[in-house]
Amino acid sequence: MHFDKELDTRGLNCPLPILRTKKALADMASGQIIKVVATDPGAVKDFQSFSRQTGHELVSHAEHDREFIFFMKKK
Repeated sequence: MHFDKELDTRGLNCPLPILRTKKALADMASGQIIKVVATDPGAVKDFQSFSRQTGHELVSHAEHDREFIFFMKKK
């Protein structure tokens, strides 16, 4: 998937992956996509909640080798 920015939050625990994503999204234009890689299993629910609360679209998420990959589109 095409993305405009990539954020590595591996090794960080809740709430840091969400906080760093929120900060990165603030510097992006509407419609741009950020790819976030995390290792915290709680990040799946965190990103789903963050998407519902903020209106940024969680385009997809997947797990691969204990890493969670999220693609989020800025509203």
